[in-house]
Amino acid sequence: MNLMSNAARRRFARRRRFVLLFAALLPGLAQADAVTDWNTTAWQTATAAGAPPIQTRVNAITHLAIHDALNSIEPRYEPYAGTHPAARGASPEAAVATAAYMTLSITVPSQATALETTYDTYLAGLSCPAAYPGCVSDGIAVGAAAAEAILALRANDGAATPHAPYAAPLLPGVYQPTPPNFAAPLFGNWGKVKPFALGRVTQFGAGPSPLMNLRSGTYRRDYQEVMAVGSAAVRGAPQNVDSYESRAARYWAGGGANANAIAQQVVAGRGLDLWQHARLFALMNMAQADASFGLFEGKYRYLFWRPVTAIQAAGNAQWLPYLVTPPYPDYASGLSGLTASAMEVLRRLLGTDALPYTLSAAGIERHFDTLSQAEHEAAMSRVYAGIHFRTACMDGLKQGNKIGNYVVRHYLRPRRR
Repeated sequence: MNLMSNAARRRFARRRRFVLLFAALLPGLAQADAVTDWNTTAWQTATAAGAPPIQTRVNAITHLAIHDALNSIEPRYEPYAGTHPAARGASPEAAVATAAYMTLSITVPSQATALETTYDTYLAGLSCPAAYPGCVSDGIAVGAAAAEAILALRANDGAATPHAPYAAPLLPGVYQPTPPNFAAPLFGNWGKVKPFALGRVTQFGAGPSPLMNLRSGTYRRDYQEVMAVGSAAVRGAPQNVDSYESRAARYWAGGGANANAIAQQVVAGRGLDLWQHARLFALMNMAQADASFGLFEGKYRYLFWRPVTAIQAAGNAQWLPYLVTPPYPDYASGLSGLTASAMEVLRRLLGTDALPYTLSAAGIERHFDTLSQAEHEAAMSRVYAGIHFRTACMDGLKQGNKIGNYVVRHYLRPRRR
């Protein structure tokens, strides 16, 4: 696949020559860790690509390119898409910046102009030691090679057509578009996208579950719970709007589930270097992407209805959830699974669940003492929001944990010395 047109390649080369000339005229600027810098740029840029499932793929591609670029300069961990020639003394920072810039520009083309400015400014702040006067240029070369390799691998992975027409019979238990706007269901094809790490998208899939038997005790329990705690009338009442449940629902829906922001809080001050940060973010984002594919495969395999459809069908026509229901089936919960996959990677790599962090979202600051506490609250927040049955949340959490564990055990492992 020709990832960049000849004209685009010429523009990239001209920018590179300009930036290298500019960098030669400036002293080195004090910068933070290049990986965490570009991690922030990556997840902020990915939000322009679309909904969270789309973002997970963008972030995985970007961070795998960063990882492979660094490990081409100094091989510490197994590569993902390959090892690329790197000149002695090549700048790791330039490699990271170029890998991120190129992958993000291709996967989120609407942000290419803004990314170009960020990239040029970043490179202009780098300088080379006397022994390696071409370090920035050499770093650019290896970063570009890593970006091209991962983009080529993902060029025909199925992500280009994430949505599919939806039609289902009006039967009890079967998903139907939900109020208030009854939007057409999204991501019907997302479960067909090629995984980054899993052997097949159904690996570790949740279900089938007793929840789907509308006569089961599981269904009756979950139905009564979400109807009682997740309604707009209850959660939005003046005496409840600042309750733990209402705040949790808004917090996790409003940015609390940003795994990259969470990871930055968790790793701060731990003394990890560029390579360790790159591996951590690559594994975490790869796990989240594969979790998104697997969860949507299950959603459209089981086609289980959302609480609002179930409750209104039972005769409570005025019942509405506290938050707007996302336009796709219930089982299993996406936010629960994505959060759990990220948390599992963090606890596996850092060797403990006791990784406290504080993060603000939706105007709410929350502190968590353990990752288990955070992922459980994330799962239950969807019940408090009135948009998921509990079993869908807990089974999504388990699916995410299994995927995170698998990714760490099988990918980007330390090289044998």
